[in-house]
Amino acid sequence: GGLMIAGMGLYKLGVFSAIRSRRFYAAFVVLGFGLGVPSILMAVARSYRHHWEARDFLLVGEPLSYLGGLFVGLGWVGLVMLLCQRAPRLAPLAAVGQMALTNYLFQSLICTSIFYGHGLGQFGRIDRVGQLAIALGVWVIQLAASSWWLKRFSVGPIEWAWRSAASGRTLPLRR
Repeated sequence: GGLMIAGMGLYKLGVFSAIRSRRFYAAFVVLGFGLGVPSILMAVARSYRHHWEARDFLLVGEPLSYLGGLFVGLGWVGLVMLLCQRAPRLAPLAAVGQMALTNYLFQSLICTSIFYGHGLGQFGRIDRVGQLAIALGVWVIQLAASSWWLKRFSVGPIEWAWRSAASGRTLPLRR
């Protein structure tokens, strides 16, 4: 909940719209990665030194890693916003973001169908390179499908169903 509120605050401040200065976003990148990556590395090194002992990991390693992850997340926000300022051809990424719930569910359906028993049952059988190929393949599909869909419709199908149910009436879907 706290992270959602922080995200909404950043949104309200215009951080996610790439309208801030390049210096602002560069500071996010430098501070985010500069504080986050060392924190995560310290957590991993400490856990390794303590042989991943559960109590030490839960009391020190995990909080340190979590804090580092927050900073790294801000670093990624800065980097993506800098890219958006320089490369307006990132519209397919925007389309994926506009259909976030649909894409999340679609990605979950694809991956559970590949890895779990109701599908191909490949959990633990695909190496890291294969996993990366699957992730890239899912991204390519989502980039293409989201762009195609939003050229024809105003929102994603799950977003449309959610909004229609929330408003108690069938909202228009076609552009």
